[in-house]
Amino acid sequence: MTKYTTAASTEVPNWAGLFQGKLAIYSITFGGSVALHALNVFVTTTIMPSVVRDIGGLDVYAWSSSVFIIISILSAALASRLLASVGANWAYLIAAMVFSIGTVMCALAPNIWLLIAGRAVQGLGGGFFYALAYTVIRMVYPARLWPIAIGLITVMWGIATLIGPAVGGIFAELGSWRTAFWVLIPCSILVGITAVSVLPKKEKTGAPVEGLPTIQIVLLIAIVLTVSVGSIDVTTTKVFISIVIAVLLGWFLIYSERHATERLLPLGALSVSNPLGAHYICIGLLLFGMQPEIFVPYLLQILHGQSPLWAGYIGALMAFGWTAGSIISASWTGKKTAATVVIGPIFGLVGLLLQAWFLPMLSGGEWQILVPICLGLIFVGFGIGVTWPHIVTRIYERAPENEQDIAAAGVTTMQLFATALGASLGGMVVNLAGINDPGGVSGASNAALWLCLLFAIAPFLGVFVARKALS
Repeated sequence: MTKYTTAASTEVPNWAGLFQGKLAIYSITFGGSVALHALNVFVTTTIMPSVVRDIGGLDVYAWSSSVFIIISILSAALASRLLASVGANWAYLIAAMVFSIGTVMCALAPNIWLLIAGRAVQGLGGGFFYALAYTVIRMVYPARLWPIAIGLITVMWGIATLIGPAVGGIFAELGSWRTAFWVLIPCSILVGITAVSVLPKKEKTGAPVEGLPTIQIVLLIAIVLTVSVGSIDVTTTKVFISIVIAVLLGWFLIYSERHATERLLPLGALSVSNPLGAHYICIGLLLFGMQPEIFVPYLLQILHGQSPLWAGYIGALMAFGWTAGSIISASWTGKKTAATVVIGPIFGLVGLLLQAWFLPMLSGGEWQILVPICLGLIFVGFGIGVTWPHIVTRIYERAPENEQDIAAAGVTTMQLFATALGASLGGMVVNLAGINDPGGVSGASNAALWLCLLFAIAPFLGVFVARKALS
């Protein structure tokens, strides 16, 4: 177990602190890995409408995201073990190698199922990248810089919002979506080579590698897969059965986690009555409410006549909002940091309601329709971004000292699980609403309406959970 201090500091954190001395190369390296992970997300989201037109698979559209994230849950859980076994430098190199193999599989995929398999392998490498970033933050930065370093992660996502849709959109419009995957491979190799050269090596502490909460991980994956399977050839009966099974698995997951020797989360993290648990649940609800984003590029092309390039950029506005919110709030201190925990869900709720009103409309891209859609996307992302550096830091500070590693890994686990489950439920909602049958404009419009309305429930509940977190 690595010990970290969370003692308060009178020194005001600032962005320049991340680039002082040896911290600069650490910031560049872990920031680059997060940027690659985010770039892959936006490239894939942008090209998916072109992918399904080329090789089919509209009914499993959400699977490219949900399977990617499901496997990321596994790799996030394994990240601390990998780190303890080989050190940060080799852990990043292994992540880069796995990610590259998955990317090659996606680029060569002749059908949707092989592309989904490639996305699963990508998810294994990408999950390592993302989880390792949070661990490196606690390893190499002083506690006063944690909010800024976490903010750097969101800045990297912001950079990816500028580059990713362009890469995906340009190749999609050229009819060469496979090339969008090929260009990611040199970036992955560069990250791996840099990391193995500059990041900390394995510490010879002789401490035993912690066990793996296998049952809970299997149950997390089973819940998401159950919902995903229920979204194929969807009927009301099939949806009902899938949801009931998922709820039962969820109950068993909570029971197993509370009684397990090896846990995914710190003690109390699954109870809304516990302030630490309320923080984790609030993270889950915020991320859950973000998942309509994966369908936005497709809906913009069908309902609002947008090109793949512009649909990709508009869809990425949610991530832009996240980045803007984090940059604005990362250096805040005192009472303002607590206020962000409540502000975040409110912005998310308003943003989804705006989308529910305007996204289902049929237009030729008139600004009167597109501007509210864009604002809605930005609001959802801003709500997450403004609270993210502080809600994660609050978890670090409130977790028991002997559970700091579990607390940090648990943030990634909760984030990935909420994202995967949200993507799977989103696929279920849009298929039940008719995006594939009857399809076309009417199916897309109905899907957009129900998608945004139902997912608005998450930030609505998040407002009340956030208040509990501050109690």
